[in-house]
Amino acid sequence: MTETLPAQNPKLTLRLARPADVPALVALTARVYTAEWGHSAEMLQGQQTHFPEGQFVVEYEGMIVGFCATFRINESVALSPHTWMQITGGGFASRHDPKGDWLYGMEVVVHPDFRGMRIGQRLYQARKRLCTDLKLRGIVFGGRIPGLGRAIGRYGSAEAYVQAVVDGSRRDPTLSFQLRNGFEVIGLLREYVPSDHESLGYAAHLVWRNPQLLNHPDTPRVSQSHRLPDSVRVASVQYQQRRIASFAEFATHVEYFVDIAADYDADFVVFPELITLQLLSIENAELSPVDSIRRLSEYTDEVKELFHRLAVHYNINIVGGSHPTRQPNGDIHNVCYVCLRDGSVHEREKLHPTPSERNVWNITGGDTAATIQTDCGPIGVMICYDSEFPEVARHLTDQGALILFVPFCTDVREGYLRVRYCSQARAIENQCYVVLSGNVGNLPGVNNFDIQYGQSCILTPSDFPFARDGIAADSTPNIETVLFADLRLENLARARNSGAVQNLKDRRYDLYQVRWARTPEGK
Repeated sequence: MTETLPAQNPKLTLRLARPADVPALVALTARVYTAEWGHSAEMLQGQQTHFPEGQFVVEYEGMIVGFCATFRINESVALSPHTWMQITGGGFASRHDPKGDWLYGMEVVVHPDFRGMRIGQRLYQARKRLCTDLKLRGIVFGGRIPGLGRAIGRYGSAEAYVQAVVDGSRRDPTLSFQLRNGFEVIGLLREYVPSDHESLGYAAHLVWRNPQLLNHPDTPRVSQSHRLPDSVRVASVQYQQRRIASFAEFATHVEYFVDIAADYDADFVVFPELITLQLLSIENAELSPVDSIRRLSEYTDEVKELFHRLAVHYNINIVGGSHPTRQPNGDIHNVCYVCLRDGSVHEREKLHPTPSERNVWNITGGDTAATIQTDCGPIGVMICYDSEFPEVARHLTDQGALILFVPFCTDVREGYLRVRYCSQARAIENQCYVVLSGNVGNLPGVNNFDIQYGQSCILTPSDFPFARDGIAADSTPNIETVLFADLRLENLARARNSGAVQNLKDRRYDLYQVRWARTPEGK
């Protein structure tokens, strides 16, 4: 029996601020604003005292690299003209109103050395989750417009400059970011921070309106320790296998698709099974199939590090297809590396190698199938052939999985359709979403590389809340592309609790059950 592959602990975490963080936050704000204009210990303590659930920090390898502060405020105050000092009570959040119907964003700070890791985006997402959890009307704040000082001569007024940024004819490093994150300008705040010379003291008066405020269906929610997002955006990469000259070239292709998915604000991006097969084209050695797979497994550390780095840098959860991985006992397993945007790395093994994988490549199967807890709820992974065994999907669903990811690699249309039809069945019988991602393209002349047939898709249950044909997105066969779909988790709860059919509720436990065997080690 092989050993369980360990999960790597998160390197990047977003959490609530604690009193013990105050010295580090004083140093962080001084680093960004200078010691004179940074937050004092007393200000930070006041913020935590008034509204502790509204103060967030981001840690990277134990170091605080991001911080945001919020409090609740009444609409009549929040939407009226004000300055930063007035509305924040001098930076202490002392105007916090426990019954306030808006969330006021008084501060966002990111360490300059970590600004390529989308720390600010994570903090804004935390604010939005807090706003929707509390069922507030939205988020409001005064946003810097640091490009104004340099461009005022061209535009003549702050109003004209802001309108140009809103229209898209001008880019402002801060305001453009706010607009991309769903905020809208409702006016200008004069003398908001008089010492902000880049913004000439102005701020854009910005709001984000809670999209759930008028839409709270009276249906039970999916059970979860923290509130799940209303909608999860997934991206499935239908990946073109191509000749490459180095691992760096492979990494460039992968990063391109991760970047695209992140630019479209996807929560997950999934790659195909055995995406790393194209690494065989680097040397194209005349090896036996078994030896070629073992040679491929030598790239394991580089593959893991690539997906881990991209997940953190682009703030996206990556289901990294699969890669042949050598086990401590010498066996080769087909392993999917799931790298989350919090920096954690999880490994999920293919349980059912196909006859050709067993006989030609000498790949053996794993023996565990556990869900992975993500910021979008629990997910499961079924690698290709695993999707054709209903017990695997049922086991993952029983653990709470809401989305099942199926990286696949098939050579002909018949093989693809087996995976496709079985995955659609898994979506219906478990009332969950199933996301498929496959390879396309062929590499003539590359040793031990088979032909590819793929048509990636994103599948849903078959009931009224979902797409008419149970297909949220579909691709053209054998063409490189990326599919996107917004999957509403609330619809799963509605279907499971009050759908036309309720497969999960209606199982006959008095007649049958699925029991997952324990290994001798108690896995």
